[in-house]
Amino acid sequence: MKSAVETLNPTRVRLTVEVPFEELKDSLDAAYKKINQQVTVKGFRKGKIPARVIDQRFGRGAVLEEAVNDALPKFYTEAVNEAELNPLGQPEVDITELKDGETLNFTAEVDIRPAIEIPDYSGIEVTVDAVEVSHEDVEKSVEQLRERFASTSPVERAAEDGDVLTIDLQAKVDGEVLEDGVAEGVSYTIGSGELLEGIDEAVKGLEAGGEATFTSELKGGSAEGKEAEVTVKVTQVAARELPALDDDFAQLASEFDTLDELKADSRKRLENMKQYDQATQAQERVLDELLKLAEVPIPEKLLADEIQTRKHNLEHHQLGQMGIDLAKYLEIQGKTEEEFTAETEEQAVKGIKTQFILDELVNKEKLNVNQEELTEHLMRRAASSGMSPDQFAQAVVEGGQVPMLVGEVARGKALAVVVEAAKVTDTNGEVVDLDDAEDEAAEAAAETESAEDEAAEKTEA
Repeated sequence: MKSAVETLNPTRVRLTVEVPFEELKDSLDAAYKKINQQVTVKGFRKGKIPARVIDQRFGRGAVLEEAVNDALPKFYTEAVNEAELNPLGQPEVDITELKDGETLNFTAEVDIRPAIEIPDYSGIEVTVDAVEVSHEDVEKSVEQLRERFASTSPVERAAEDGDVLTIDLQAKVDGEVLEDGVAEGVSYTIGSGELLEGIDEAVKGLEAGGEATFTSELKGGSAEGKEAEVTVKVTQVAARELPALDDDFAQLASEFDTLDELKADSRKRLENMKQYDQATQAQERVLDELLKLAEVPIPEKLLADEIQTRKHNLEHHQLGQMGIDLAKYLEIQGKTEEEFTAETEEQAVKGIKTQFILDELVNKEKLNVNQEELTEHLMRRAASSGMSPDQFAQAVVEGGQVPMLVGEVARGKALAVVVEAAKVTDTNGEVVDLDDAEDEAAEAAAETESAEDEAAEKTEA
């Protein structure tokens, strides 16, 4: 087999391949065997039909077509390996000549990873937000914990902001009550922004037994998106009562004996999380500067596929879970379809550039991923997906996604190399030491999760 490579542009090549006919022998034998198992010829047992009879009855062309289809992937792969190419996606193959008993010639056009020259990134400088936790931040954190321990008690008065109501709902469209438009005993907190637009104004001022009617666009169900006449009846008004902020509350809601200790711990957690946010900000800004320095050609088809994938995931997964379509999403975001498309393309270009240059850095720095690093990454991905580590690991293995995870870890290590070489200062002019920032944040997140679990258990108790 002979092959030659023609560079069409920095991200696409054309392979020209010439295959001597004798190299098709194995594929021809396989083609005759396959046809033998599929056809029946009188006077011959199934699977024992001679090749000459198959040629006479079904045509030599059918055999050649089957053999070429079988052989092309192998010859294409050999040509790619010989040229040391990194193809992206499937090739466009064109058989230019097929002479029985003589030769098979074909061309294959395919996108490839472009050659990238890693720029000198040692001079990158970025500024990030300073880690500052205010008195108001601590008070807000403690107040959120206090909200979790609020209690409710029925009151005989008109409903006010913050009250918890028990309500019955009935929705009509065009004067007809919807089959799925009736609900009883629904709990609703005034001002929460849940349920239907306009419900807060309707229930404020009502006492138990009172009812009101308002018009609202339905967010789900059989008449989703339609204007409905909604009747709401209040069956109970309950006031929320917050526990006093004192040492007793600290003992109730946490492991600490005093309110001062609880506030000090809240401050520490907030500082750790802000350090994590700072490290993330540093990574993003260093990456942006690195991308500005590097020339990275983008394959057109890869870009088009990436844009389509992003749009599909948004429409059919994220927006689907929210119960809205793309038009409604754009209306909420205040964007035109053209602006959305341009934004999606910009994000796709950045994503492809990032992967290309970080993969090149992985090769240049000879970065490897060990089992411990892969396991830690898998645990984090499992937590963010809402699956257990075992479930996530099984899904990854069954889906053949292990190489993808390895790539993510390796690219993370490559970015860390660039961040380490960069000068990072905060808005106060202080040099930021990012060492162990992620470990501290992970520890803080684990502590926060543990504290929330403990608070939840105490609330339920």
